[in-house]
Amino acid sequence: MSQPQQNQPAGVLLVDKPAGITSHDVVDRVRRIFRMKKVGHAGTLDPIATGLLIILVGKATKISQFLMSLDKEYEGTFRLGQSTDSHDCEGEILEEKPVPEDLSEEALQNFANEFIGDQYQTPPMFSAKKIDGQPLYKLARKGKTVEREPRFIHVSKFDIRNVALPDGEFTIASSKGTYVRTLINDLGDKIGCGAHMTGLRRTIIDKFKIEDAKTLEELKALSQVDLHRQLIPTYQAAPSHVLS
Repeated sequence: MSQPQQNQPAGVLLVDKPAGITSHDVVDRVRRIFRMKKVGHAGTLDPIATGLLIILVGKATKISQFLMSLDKEYEGTFRLGQSTDSHDCEGEILEEKPVPEDLSEEALQNFANEFIGDQYQTPPMFSAKKIDGQPLYKLARKGKTVEREPRFIHVSKFDIRNVALPDGEFTIASSKGTYVRTLINDLGDKIGCGAHMTGLRRTIIDKFKIEDAKTLEELKALSQVDLHRQLIPTYQAAPSHVLS
């Protein structure tokens, strides 16, 4: 049973999204936990991804656009030598090439450094981006490819670590709208052997940190009073000019 409109809470909730569900699934579960309908999110994560998801409760939904524009940081894993149609491990393998045996972690980092800075990135076909009202991934599942307009992005960090060929780990910090899996795909193309992302975790969105987020199971265990205490007031989450 939902709460009366005047008694509904409002604020920003930090959720640690599990793998295997969509961001909209998280919204639906938070709706049930809070027993209210007006719940949204500020920036999706693919089902394969885990980590920080900003959920907007009640009137906090009005600051969605501001929160979606914030820079983000991710940690993840990749595999060299295989390119997939989705740029991650959930897609079909399109091509396999041998990984250079003498490819060092330092050399990999030098390749990654070439992606630091401003650039244009073409959204992958397997994405939620809509063209003429149709999500691209629905067209991709039908085997269709359409022209996509490149978007301007900025990458401020692309660190490579713990390389054990053909696998490795990375940290990427970037502007809104960046497809991390596409960066990994493009890294593989630059090396010449192909690559795809095998795991992704969002850890930071501007001043918001994964350490302050709750899992869905933790939220379900809380009383309604304690749930409301988890909400960050909108005036703390966004500057005054956004709220006016």
